[in-house]
Amino acid sequence: MAETTPKVRHLRWDDLEQERLNPRMTRRMISGERAMIAHVYLDRGAVVPMHSHENEQLTYVISGALRFWIRDEDSEPIDVRAGEVLVLPSYVPHKAVALEDTLDVDIFTPPRQDWIDGTDAYLRAGGD
Repeated sequence: MAETTPKVRHLRWDDLEQERLNPRMTRRMISGERAMIAHVYLDRGAVVPMHSHENEQLTYVISGALRFWIRDEDSEPIDVRAGEVLVLPSYVPHKAVALEDTLDVDIFTPPRQDWIDGTDAYLRAGGD
């Protein structure tokens, strides 16, 4: 019986096509078997509507700033700026608004199947 070895891949962000989600948001993503990483590009004012998912999420802001509301829109907002990370456990509802043009790196485990198959309608609805 042949043994299957996972394929090692070496990728460059600049070689990956940006997927347009809505007029204010694009992304590039790379998925492995048990984790996913994405560059998410948000124009100032872009909105990620309140949602939750089974995936644990780490959001690392590279440039710009995001304002998050956790659990509900009446919660005290958390501003995450360049060089800062927000850790979101599984199933915790959250919403975000880009306070500036922003690049963030999102890491998910397990990978977001809705992002992979394009069924993430909450991101494609308009972005503002």
